Amino acid sequence: MRVLVVEDHEVLAARLAEGLRDAGLAVDVVGDGAAALEAADGAAYDVIVLDRDLPVVHGDRVCRTLAGHGPRILMLTAAASVDDRVDGLELGADDYLGKPFAFHELVARVRTLGRRAPSAPPVVRVGDLTVDRARHRAARGQRALSLTRKEFGVLEMLAAAEGAVVSAEDLLEHVWDAHADPFSNIVSVTMARLRRKLGSPPVIETVVGRGYRL
Repeated sequence: MRVLVVEDHEVLAARLAEGLRDAGLAVDVVGDGAAALEAADGAAYDVIVLDRDLPVVHGDRVCRTLAGHGPRILMLTAAASVDDRVDGLELGADDYLGKPFAFHELVARVRTLGRRAPSAPPVVRVGDLTVDRARHRAARGQRALSLTRKEFGVLEMLAAAEGAVVSAEDLLEHVWDAHADPFSNIVSVTMARLRRKLGSPPVIETVVGRGYRL
C-alpha cells in the first residue's frame, strides 16, 4: 500500500512516515498543499493522510480537488469537534482523525481505507495459502511465512486482486515509494524471493507480457 503524508510540521511528518513504514507501508512525504496536488498527480497513492491546516494551498482545497479521484483521504486536524468532523467529511474526506491520536489507530484507519476493493475480504485463501491483510500475516498450510515488508506488500496486492493479473508497474507504484528506480529489477527480485518462501506447489503465476496473479 502506498501512502502520501501531507503535513507541514516536519517533526510530526517524519514520525508519521517512520511509523507507517514500520507498519509495512510505502510512504512519501510533502509539506504543503501545492506539493500534495503535484505528488498526487504524478503517482498512484492508495491513501493520503492530509493535515487540514496547510500552507500554500489549504487542506480543504486539496481535499475537494482530490476527493473521488482515486486515493482515499484521511484528514488530520487539531480541531476535532463534531462540526469540524462533519465539515471534513462533507469536503470529501473518507475518514477524519483529531490530534492528538493513538498511532495504532491511525495505522488501522489507513489500512482500512487502503482496502479499496469492497469485494476483497481481509483474509484471502488460495489453496493452502492464507493472506491475512488485516493482521499483516501469511501462512502456507500450518507454516507461518516470515516475509519482509515488500514481500508481504506484493503478496497482499496479488491477494486483493482476486485472481486478476497485476502488472509489475502496478506493484512498483503501490508497494514501493518515490525513491524506487522504475528501471530496476526490484519487482522481479522481490517476486523471486517471495516464491522461494512460499514453496511448492507454486501459487504465483507469471502471465507473460502482463504481470502476475494468484
